[in-house]
Amino acid sequence: MSTSETRTKPLIGLTCRYGADDDWHYLPVDYSRAIVAAGGVPVLIPLLAETAARLAAELDGFVLCGSASDVDPARYHQGRHPMVKSIHPERDETDVRILQHAFNENKPVLGICYGMQALNVFLSGTLIQHIAECVPGAIEHEDRRAQHLVRLAPDSKLSEWAGAKTEITVNSTHHQCIQIVGMGLRVAGRSEDGIIEALEGDFPDRFVVGVQWHPERIWEEECASKRLFAELVRASARRSTPRATVASGRVR
Repeated sequence: MSTSETRTKPLIGLTCRYGADDDWHYLPVDYSRAIVAAGGVPVLIPLLAETAARLAAELDGFVLCGSASDVDPARYHQGRHPMVKSIHPERDETDVRILQHAFNENKPVLGICYGMQALNVFLSGTLIQHIAECVPGAIEHEDRRAQHLVRLAPDSKLSEWAGAKTEITVNSTHHQCIQIVGMGLRVAGRSEDGIIEALEGDFPDRFVVGVQWHPERIWEEECASKRLFAELVRASARRSTPRATVASGRVR
């Protein structure tokens, strides 16, 4: 790959996870592989809010990745459920800073699992804090080996990207879900038990999408998940600034 080709590929920021046991910022490689396969260049964003905000200016699009933590319920004005056992303020604040930049600069955003929940809360939505206790008749959502159907809204981008299908099979690893949908978002998919599995932004000419499943794990076999990364990279490429310009300090 030539240097000039590398410089014109969109840079996609991926928010890291926090490993409390070892005080690590890390991210499973599946996210980066999905971005590379879609034609982008993955850039891991450390959970240092000020640094992340400065780095965001150099990036063309963002993935708010999954996390082993939960969004702090105080951010959506609720008390903490006993099953909310892990909150990482550094991750919460980093996502807020990334989203502030992305919305101010009209840059594409994809939220995955925790990332969709963070996006929803950022836009004044709320969460159900523990599905097993709060959603009667809910199917299994926490076992990463489990799969279930998602029914897509016929007029959604995701349905279009799935080849006009209204049902797809996805994986699942979450114990929380969307309660009240955030401002400017609309429901694009639900699981069989009614839980919201996908959100799309109702913003003209903006790529804002959230999915509750983990497309980075199944994109090679599930067409909507593969197309999701392709569309993110395509939207980011339209915003891309040649890296040579960035390096010389003449940014936009």
